[in-house]
Amino acid sequence: MTDPNTPDATPPANQGGAQPTPPAQPAQPAYGEYAPTTQPPAAPAYGQNAAPAYSAPAYNAAPAYNGAAGGGTVPGKTLGIVAFIVSFFFGPLGLILGIVALVQSKKAGRGNGFAITAIIIGAISVVVGLIVIFAVIVPSLNAATTCLNDPTAVVQVWGVDLSCQEVLEQSNR
Repeated sequence: MTDPNTPDATPPANQGGAQPTPPAQPAQPAYGEYAPTTQPPAAPAYGQNAAPAYSAPAYNAAPAYNGAAGGGTVPGKTLGIVAFIVSFFFGPLGLILGIVALVQSKKAGRGNGFAITAIIIGAISVVVGLIVIFAVIVPSLNAATTCLNDPTAVVQVWGVDLSCQEVLEQSNR
């Protein structure tokens, strides 16, 4: 085999009478460019796969996701952060958003600390809210309905017996 960059000393035997033209030389790449490949990579032989059908992931490797950041985002993470913030201001909504975020993260096989914290804070706020409703609002409503039905009645408010007239005066009505 001869090198295409060096001219042959002896031309090949000519059968048709005319000299064959040598193959064209590829243009040299400019400074900083890569030389083009002259031949595509060889395909695998028939019956052989280019890659194994299944390859086990590396130990503790995080699955890649096609998120807004280009990969590596965890489903439910942003919603978990939102749930965490909302749970301080409106507990029941933070509780619901935290549960949704945790379910999304668990489906992807990931944990979500913000979602768990939002669930805890939301649950505590719901319990405290229910205690406040039954300890403060229900007895006040009881006294109000009694005074509306009988303005001369005596009601017990916070362990103190008051006439309905006193209750109305204290509430500036």
